[in-house]
Amino acid sequence: MTPSPDPTSDPAETRWWLVRHAPVPDPQGRIVGQGDPDAHTGDTDDLEALARLLPDHAVLVTTPLRRTGQTARALAAAGMRLPRAQEVPDLAEQSFGDWEGLTWGGLASAQPPDPALAAFWDDPAHRTPPGGESFAAVVARVRSVLDRLSAEHAGRDIVAVVHAGTVRAALAVALDLDPAVALRFAVEPLSLTRLDRLSGTPFAGWRVGCVNTLMTP
Repeated sequence: MTPSPDPTSDPAETRWWLVRHAPVPDPQGRIVGQGDPDAHTGDTDDLEALARLLPDHAVLVTTPLRRTGQTARALAAAGMRLPRAQEVPDLAEQSFGDWEGLTWGGLASAQPPDPALAAFWDDPAHRTPPGGESFAAVVARVRSVLDRLSAEHAGRDIVAVVHAGTVRAALAVALDLDPAVALRFAVEPLSLTRLDRLSGTPFAGWRVGCVNTLMTP
């Protein structure tokens, strides 16, 4: 893990600190997507450890979904000292449309079977849930945000409190992965993923510092 920037690094290097939001308790395991449940922010040890790692004087971004804003406020209460968050809609979680609020098991056992479900599992990265969006579409919109904010805040740190799908999409962009491959990444609540956008030559592109780093075992 290399969470701290190298003081000798290129001044045009933009450092992304991608934090997945705090857990969303749901014993039924419902599909959340762009649904808007509350996060559980009572894990003070993890929040304090994460707050100590995050850089001062960074740009802070969240999504319009309340679980990211709640997590950012909990990190601030735990010691993170950053300005008010900017909400970036295109960093939101994947929309699962008509399936949100249901469970995968319930969808699989429905009678008559939903043909869209079988088609989705044939290619879960590129198929679109009814009324939702594909993961490939998430990668496209996250790519646009990474490009735009890296240019607007070149040479700075950006702390983004986002979602598992957002982090996987960012990894797809940084590593030039097919979306189907990026879906293999585990992204746990309150984990940290670090990406650096390098604009200088000869090393222009992305560098990965750490993926799914947890504060406590």
